[in-house]
Amino acid sequence: MYNGIGLTTPRGSGTSGYVQRNLSSLRVHDKNDRNTAWDAAPPKHREPDQEILDHEKKRKVEVKCLELQVELEDKEVDESEIERRVQELREKLLANLS
Repeated sequence: MYNGIGLTTPRGSGTSGYVQRNLSSLRVHDKNDRNTAWDAAPPKHREPDQEILDHEKKRKVEVKCLELQVELEDKEVDESEIERRVQELREKLLANLS
C-alpha cells in the first residue's frame, strides 16, 4: 500500500503490487483561475528577520577567528597563545558588532 492506494498485500491477487499513476485520465483545468492570476496583487515585501541577520554577522566573526587560528597554527605558535589571540579578536569583533 502506498499513500493509502493499492492493495495491502499483493498476495493472491495475481499482481506484483506495484502502484502507478493512471495517465489516461485527464485533469480538468478551470480557465477562470488563469484570468484571476493576473488580477492578484504582487507579493508583499518582507523585511529580513533581525535574528537571522545577527546570526550571519556572528558567523562572519567566527570565520575570521578561525582564519586567524589556522594562520597562527601554520606559523607554529604555542597553543595557549593561539587561544588567547583568537579570544581577543573574537571579543573585539563582537564589541564592534553591537
